[in-house]
Amino acid sequence: METIKNKVQSVAGHGAESESQFTQVQQQEHPGLEKHMDPKPTKAHLPTEDAGYAIYKPAGKLAGKKALITGGDSGIGGAVAILFAMEGAHVAISYLPEEEEDAQHTKAQVEEIGGSIWLFPTDLSHRNNCKALIARAAAALGGLNVLVNNAAYQMSTNSIADLEEDQWIHTFNTNIHAYFLLAKYALPHMQSGDSIINTTSVTAYAGSGPDLDYISTKGAIAAFTRALSTEVVKRGIRVNGVAPGPVWTPLVVSTMKKEELSQLSSTPMGRLGQPSEIATCYVFLASQDSSFMSGQVLHPNGGTIVNG
Repeated sequence: METIKNKVQSVAGHGAESESQFTQVQQQEHPGLEKHMDPKPTKAHLPTEDAGYAIYKPAGKLAGKKALITGGDSGIGGAVAILFAMEGAHVAISYLPEEEEDAQHTKAQVEEIGGSIWLFPTDLSHRNNCKALIARAAAALGGLNVLVNNAAYQMSTNSIADLEEDQWIHTFNTNIHAYFLLAKYALPHMQSGDSIINTTSVTAYAGSGPDLDYISTKGAIAAFTRALSTEVVKRGIRVNGVAPGPVWTPLVVSTMKKEELSQLSSTPMGRLGQPSEIATCYVFLASQDSSFMSGQVLHPNGGTIVNG
């Protein structure tokens, strides 16, 4: 942990770019790469009162924990991997093979601060890959204390008439079926004090947007989180969720139409979130700071009131 404390200052981050830069229209082919985004999302820096950014300050909250983060190559998952490592956790990340370049960049950032990380490229929409990932990650880490179900598929469609059945099935396979399978096979490795954190979305509560399949899976994740929590809470294992609002990630620029991108900053705070701002919620839920919380969902969404 001392090594990480001494090296966090060298992690790449951003200064005070104008908000207009974060809302400019950019589009990439799915699944998108962080390296092509301009400006790059912040993964280890948090906004300050003077509109600048300051390095995240770790406190050893996850020292010695062994964590698997799906969709950990970039965006929210990448930021979670970096902050977990800053807090002393040993991390493993999964991601699609075509996201290897971003995964290697996240790996370099974790190693730069003295952290340890294992990379597992795989497509979690295939059920056998979910079981294999848990086995490989647990073996590499020497156990498993924290599972972050974060990988997701999203592709904007205008209406139910335009939504292909194959896309509906693929979205459910990736966004909720994989969460079930990963939790199912992770739980035998877990014990009292361990936790599962599921990524849902503000759209599950607002119910708005053109992505019927994506929103439906995010609602299912919220219900899955609550139901699984009640099942395993007596074992001392906590299950919680995070429901981000619009965040500056590759998923955004690779799945949304131009007119949708231009509306992303219309939160009460008037801006998109940064992955680092969302990742702090995962640190809280993975640590003993949230020891009296289970079956709950945190809402880092820029001030949108969801009452859920």
